[in-house]
Amino acid sequence: MADFLILALLAGTGVALITGPLGAFVVWRRMAYFGDTLAHSALLGISLSLWLSISPSIAVTLVCLVIASGLLVLQERLTLAPDTLLGILSHSSLALGLIAVYLIPDARINLEGILFGDLLTVSAADTLTIWLVGLVVLGLTLWLWHPLLAITVHQDLAQVEGVSVAAVKTVLMLSLALVIAITMKVVGVLLITALLVIPAATARHFAKTPEAMAVMGSVFGLLAVVCGLAASWFMDTPAGPSIVLSAGLFFLLAQIARGNAR
Repeated sequence: MADFLILALLAGTGVALITGPLGAFVVWRRMAYFGDTLAHSALLGISLSLWLSISPSIAVTLVCLVIASGLLVLQERLTLAPDTLLGILSHSSLALGLIAVYLIPDARINLEGILFGDLLTVSAADTLTIWLVGLVVLGLTLWLWHPLLAITVHQDLAQVEGVSVAAVKTVLMLSLALVIAITMKVVGVLLITALLVIPAATARHFAKTPEAMAVMGSVFGLLAVVCGLAASWFMDTPAGPSIVLSAGLFFLLAQIARGNAR
C-alpha cells in the first residue's frame, strides 16, 4: 500500500478517536453551530499565516482559540441569542478569511483543499500532530468526563454541587477549537463539523450509556474514514467529502435499522 495512503489512514484514525467523545458533547449540548463558527474562522488563520509567513497550523490554532475565547466573553456580555451571535461570527470570519486570501499578492493556495480537505496529502508531521493533540484533548475529556456530563444534564444543579461550570465549558470549547484546527486538513473547514456530529448522532441510536455513545461515535467515525478513503482510492473522488458522505450513509442505515427494530 502506498505510503501516503497509510499516513491518510493513520491521520483519519486519530481524528475519529477524538471526534467520538467530543462529538457526543456537541450533539448533547447542541453545539454544531459553534463548531461551524470555529471551522469557518480557520480560513482566517490560513490567510494570517500567509500574511505573516508563519506555520498555517500555528496560525489556525491561535485564531480558533481566540474566536472560542471571544465567544465565551460575548455570550456573557451581549443580549443576542447564541445562534444569532454564532451566525454573525461564523459568516463574518469566513468572508474576512476569503477576502484576506485573495488580497495576498502572488499567493499560491489550494483553496479547494482548505475548504473540503486534502487527506491524501497529509505528511508524517501532520499525522503526528493530530495524534499528539488528539491524545491531549482525549485525556482532558476523560479527566473532566463527569463534570462535563453534569453541566450537560443540568448546568444549575452542577454548579450547586460544586462544579466550576465556567471552567469546564471553557475547556470544552477550547478543546473543540484545537481539534478543529488540527483536523482541518482531513475534511476541510466546511465539513469538519459533520465529522463531529454525524458519527455521534449515529451512535446515539445504539448506545445505552454516555460512555458507549462516545466509544461508538469513534467507531462510526473510523468506519467513515476507511470507507471514504476506499471510495476516494477506487472511484477517484475527493477524500474529505467521501468521508463525510460515508458517515451520512451510516447514519441513514442506522435510521433504517432503528425503524425496522420497532
